[in-house]
Amino acid sequence: MANSKEIKNQIASIGNTQKITSAMEKVAVSKMKKTQERMLKGRPYANRMVEVISHLAIGQPEYKPKYMEEREPKNIAIIVVTSDKGLCGGLNANLLREVTSFAAKEAQEGKNISYSLIGTKGQSFFRSFGGNVVSATEKLGDDPSIEQLVGSMKILLDAFAEGEYDRVYLASNKFVNTMTQQPGVEQLLPLKKIESEEEKPRWDYIYEPDDSRTLLDGLMGRYIESLVYQAVIENIACEQAAKMVAMKSATDNAGNLIEELQLVYNNARQAAITQEISEIVGGAEAL
Repeated sequence: MANSKEIKNQIASIGNTQKITSAMEKVAVSKMKKTQERMLKGRPYANRMVEVISHLAIGQPEYKPKYMEEREPKNIAIIVVTSDKGLCGGLNANLLREVTSFAAKEAQEGKNISYSLIGTKGQSFFRSFGGNVVSATEKLGDDPSIEQLVGSMKILLDAFAEGEYDRVYLASNKFVNTMTQQPGVEQLLPLKKIESEEEKPRWDYIYEPDDSRTLLDGLMGRYIESLVYQAVIENIACEQAAKMVAMKSATDNAGNLIEELQLVYNNARQAAITQEISEIVGGAEAL
């Protein structure tokens, strides 16, 4: 058994770690609330964009937008959104497991797979895992801007428009609630067909210059970028929620460990005192 001094030093060390994890938990709570606000603010923009695109598409029934063109899927790209930092439990591991499982299934069907990575953890994983990485973006921070994603997104949009990729998928974590983050892979391109709804009112647009098709393609490009940006924001909210839960668990575990060590310390101290008393009594009897 370790002596009292060693146990006391261990208790102090774990106590210092507990203070750090408790502070990190509070920081994660604050960041998560701010990210949730940004996440909720971005949804009306995407919804409104869909309405405008829908009306434009209905007004051009003879035109097939390039981002809605269906092709036989031979070459696909997967956008993988991970965090830049760790200490967030199994958030990134669960997502990457989902991605590799999906990629293995597609590869068995003879499809060529490429990856566009967002986040440092994804890059670290694919450096050892392997794979054709066509673009990578990292260190976006806790408040990223859409301009940071435009470069890598333009590579994929142009490649899809030119026929280099037949499908593009988006892999990210969905924020369900503070305790639940759901990893998933969803089709991003081609965009789903926009169905007309007879009961909704229609109106015509006046274009200046008169090039509605270019405008429709441009709006679809901005909409796709907004979907990826929204996924990044949502993934940051998932990261902070997972980090908050992980740090709370670490703080609680440190507290339990301190309690156990305190009992060991008390037993060791009591044993030392008992031994000293025995030695004093034995010495007195000998005299």
